[in-house]
Amino acid sequence: MQTTLVRVKINAVCAHYESVHDKALLKKHFGVELPSEPARRDVWPGYMSTFIRRHEHADVVDEAVPLREALLGCFGLIPHWATDDKIARHTYNARSETVAEKPSFRDAWKKARHCIIPAKNFFEPDWRTGKAIPARIGLTDGSPMGLAGLWSS
Repeated sequence: MQTTLVRVKINAVCAHYESVHDKALLKKHFGVELPSEPARRDVWPGYMSTFIRRHEHADVVDEAVPLREALLGCFGLIPHWATDDKIARHTYNARSETVAEKPSFRDAWKKARHCIIPAKNFFEPDWRTGKAIPARIGLTDGSPMGLAGLWSS
């Protein structure tokens, strides 16, 4: 079986999230199977993790082809023109107001390469003490969240 590497960029998330590793939760909430390659549990820009996209052959109207598929991708969009994967440290978050114009995101946006990032929690800094203390944000019932993203290959 050939592995597809897809670069993924998450929208509206801080630089750290916890991915979903429970096969049953992924199947129940998103209707997909985990990719065969292991993903990182704690994900930072440049790390590999699971994302969900529309299957490339979903329009064939064949019951054997699933509507969605889960793949392993890099957190932080790596545009086709990038010469270094380190760009993922700067392209893990986009603003909805400028995503269509920014060179890093506009091709994926134009091609409607939307995806879902299954996450258990994401972390934002809490500055109330004057220091950045990570605050975990998740659903109270422990269900996974589907975060919006863009992908490129």
